[in-house]
Amino acid sequence: MGHNHTIHPASPLLNECKPSLPARYYYDEDRYQQELKHVWAKNWVYVGRNNDLPPSTVRKISVAGQNLMLIKDRDGAVTGFYNTCRHRGAEMCSEPEKTLKSKLISCPYHQWSYALTGELVRTPFVSVTDDFKKEEHGLLKVHVRDWNGFLYVCVDPDAPDFNKVPDLGAGYLDNWPMKDLVTGHTFTKVMNCNWKVFWENYNECLHCPGIHPELSQMVPIYSQGYMAANEAPGWTPEQGMGTPLKDGAATWSMNGELCGPVFPGLTDKERDAGLHFVTMLPTMFVVAHPDYVRAVSLKPISPEQTELCAEWLFLPEVLNQPGFDIHNVVDFATMVLKQDGDAAEMNQRGLRNAAFTGGTLMPQEFDVYRFQQWVLKQLA
Repeated sequence: MGHNHTIHPASPLLNECKPSLPARYYYDEDRYQQELKHVWAKNWVYVGRNNDLPPSTVRKISVAGQNLMLIKDRDGAVTGFYNTCRHRGAEMCSEPEKTLKSKLISCPYHQWSYALTGELVRTPFVSVTDDFKKEEHGLLKVHVRDWNGFLYVCVDPDAPDFNKVPDLGAGYLDNWPMKDLVTGHTFTKVMNCNWKVFWENYNECLHCPGIHPELSQMVPIYSQGYMAANEAPGWTPEQGMGTPLKDGAATWSMNGELCGPVFPGLTDKERDAGLHFVTMLPTMFVVAHPDYVRAVSLKPISPEQTELCAEWLFLPEVLNQPGFDIHNVVDFATMVLKQDGDAAEMNQRGLRNAAFTGGTLMPQEFDVYRFQQWVLKQLA
């Protein structure tokens, strides 16, 4: 049922219905290439957990359509480079991941060898003239950043200030033992939808009552189509924000029970909330629970395909405790993500109809509007 109430100034609701992005923005190849160039190539992109990259390893990765490689030396330092030799451009690493047998990485074509920090060291079998300067022919670097054990890459020479990337600030997860957490489970799915469609689904809960019945039971406010109490028409600050989880639930799991001890550094407010979302456009969001952390990342594959990857992170002693039931934890969010993926694909199929040129955003879709404006600003 629709509502027509006065919106309090403290409410995040839109005070008018905004036009959505044009439908072609979700399947047009030229638009997609522009987004790779101006959104994905100019922002920090998540490329994996630091402790999942072994020392003395080179890993082939792709960011914004660029062929890159991550290198971790035997001491744990991580660097990133374009996956191309400075001699004649051959690919340096053709395998998904390989172990380095020395302190050098060599091109398999003509054996030019580089230090793991990128400097050119050896050029075997060639005659070198006086005009050739080794220091001018090192590997081409990309920016690498470790935040809470998550590794990010930015291929733009002028990488944005990382401290402004997490929506709640770079220090928001300081009370969670982030760098001690290890990956206990991973779920990957290729969705037949544009990457923006999934983000827009993430940014509203109008779909929750129909798409997520189990989640709406776990988080009662979702059953009303709101992400938070202040989205209700007629809300005032005196009403407060309510309690996120249902009575008796302490975390996101099939039965609502904790999988292990509450992280010791959390405040009472952080523990009692049961969940905290940290958004990092365009690459991922992190959900911090009192007992574990979940990271969900996106990778655009084509205008109408996106890879979704979810990682569940635990303290090692929790994973190793006798009788630990990991499925009680991972099955709940996996169910929700599959539902979101199905909804996003349904949305994509409808966007493809020639008669539909664009939609309308309702007041509760304020975060969808903000996301769309962020994309347009990146492209400006």
